[in-house]
Amino acid sequence: MTRLIVAAGGGGDAVAAAMIHAALHGDEDQAVILTYAWDRLLIDPVPGPRGPENFTGLQPLTPAVWAVPAEARPIAPAGSTLPRLATELPHTFALIDPRHGVEGVTRQLEELVDHLSPVSIDLLDVGGDILARGDEPTLKSPLADAVTLAACCQVNAPVRLLVAGPGLDGELPLDELRGMLGPLIHTFTAKDVEPISSVLEWHPSEATGMLAATAGGVRGTCEMRDAGLPVPLTEEGPTVHEVDLDEALTRNQLARAILTTANLDEVEAHSREICGYSEIDYERNKAAWLKDQPPVQLDPEAVLSQLDQFEAEAYSRGVTHTTFRRITEALNVNGSLREDLRQLLINSRPQQYDAPLWRIAATTE
Repeated sequence: MTRLIVAAGGGGDAVAAAMIHAALHGDEDQAVILTYAWDRLLIDPVPGPRGPENFTGLQPLTPAVWAVPAEARPIAPAGSTLPRLATELPHTFALIDPRHGVEGVTRQLEELVDHLSPVSIDLLDVGGDILARGDEPTLKSPLADAVTLAACCQVNAPVRLLVAGPGLDGELPLDELRGMLGPLIHTFTAKDVEPISSVLEWHPSEATGMLAATAGGVRGTCEMRDAGLPVPLTEEGPTVHEVDLDEALTRNQLARAILTTANLDEVEAHSREICGYSEIDYERNKAAWLKDQPPVQLDPEAVLSQLDQFEAEAYSRGVTHTTFRRITEALNVNGSLREDLRQLLINSRPQQYDAPLWRIAATTE
């Protein structure tokens, strides 16, 4: 038996898809996880999502769908976490290609359904921003979710929409999401995290990292992203809820507007009109800024001193945890030095590594 899981926003949603598949179905069958190759600028210095032309070694599943096996490689300067995910997780990762808009993604889904005859189709979003109207001031990345939502609503097959870790992406407050959440499907435990624990050691997803942390019992307030958004880590963090797919489409103005789009430029134009921005524009601007930044050397003594200052300020804001992405942004560490920084921190202060998060020290050393 094959189950199809669509990772609504790509990135960490694909990792969460593997976790929920193991929790709900164990080893009884296999999953095909349809996901974007869109790792933002932490892994991929090129703005926007990658398409099949940005890889070598892909394997055709259908005329419009390509699998990303372990031996696939992104073509420089592009980067991608998908080949490594395919190496470490027992699933087939298939590539969402949004270059032909929602019409193209719908075609991909229809071909996969015909080819796989899956016993179930789930659309999975970590955090819940797939339920955004589009005008929320905290909304940062609506485009990817809107495309997958719009496509799934047009497939001639039953699709179940799941929201895991409501509020953990820092985009829609939990209080705003509660009224939209349907039946509780599962509550993750520390045992459920085990199948993806090795992935969380290197994967940059913040929302899925917090999902795993709350499943392990971590509670408090986690600061994330370059803007330092505070996200509550509560008992509701590790939950997975079903949400009515049609109601989500009715609510999501961007998803409704892009139903018949035939290319990514059209999708971006609608996003600018409805949400006031395109998240790919943000990446373009940030990539240009990063290109002009002088290279940063990792001086351990200076880095730990900077960390002390950052932690003192975070502690004063009531923050108990943060993500490694947030630390790299705050300390202005980018590119290949990101993993070096992570290892320096863990080796220097192992007592603060609340895997996969970093615990803010009550007093700096």
